[in-house]
Amino acid sequence: MEVQVDFDAASGKSFRILSQSGSKILGEKVLKRAMDSEKEASDDRGATALTPANYRFQLLGTESLGGRPAYILSVKPLKESKFLYRGKVWVDATDFAVAKIEAAPTKNPSFWISRTLIRYTSAKMGEFWLPQRSVSESKIRIGGTAVLTIDYGAYQINSDMPHAGGAD
Repeated sequence: MEVQVDFDAASGKSFRILSQSGSKILGEKVLKRAMDSEKEASDDRGATALTPANYRFQLLGTESLGGRPAYILSVKPLKESKFLYRGKVWVDATDFAVAKIEAAPTKNPSFWISRTLIRYTSAKMGEFWLPQRSVSESKIRIGGTAVLTIDYGAYQINSDMPHAGGAD
């Protein structure tokens, strides 16, 4: 499935399926549900944000990530939610942006899934840190392992927009 994702600060994420092939059941039951969950999570950013309101943080150390220094943090959610996770987060030491995540959801999203591991990376493009890749590997109770990989393609940043709080 190839999907175009648009993001607007006021309205959040919107998804448009560009092409689809393979199993229709997989497309309907897994991929479209994943998009719906992504939309739901983006609509309530406060409940899903990587902040002290949602997580307990502990500094584990530092390492170089992509040639840039990064802090490694342990993150533990303060409540169970299908949108919160526990694991490790790498934060860029210069920009304080999330550069990498290796974590598992706090609440299992489905009875059929026994365990999920999420690996996420972002990269700095110009002034912005943007998602680069997300891989979700789930152990399915019946049927083995399912891997969902999202490679974020080309970005188009609209610089015509007025800046928040600035004069036009």
